[in-house]
Amino acid sequence: MSEEIAAANKQKLVSDLKVVISDTEELLRATAGTAGDKVGELRENIGLRLRDAKERLIDLEVAVVDKTKAAARATDDFVHEEPWKAVGVAAALGLALGVLIGRR
Repeated sequence: MSEEIAAANKQKLVSDLKVVISDTEELLRATAGTAGDKVGELRENIGLRLRDAKERLIDLEVAVVDKTKAAARATDDFVHEEPWKAVGVAAALGLALGVLIGRR
């Protein structure tokens, strides 16, 4: 369960980073006509950091997908190897959720 939460958090992080990268690219395009040595140098530095961030983001996204697939495979293997345990766990979770919902 905590692995699923961690994977969801990583997916949210990837999504948020994509938004930041997109916004930064838009900012760089909007300031393309601005003159000045300092601005040009800053734009170049931001461009380099943005490229590095994109590469790390791709690596992170691949890692998240790989871990998610591994968790799905492990769950599938468990269900196939221990079907009655899986049914028991599902029934227990269903009962617990039913009790929690019933209390409201």
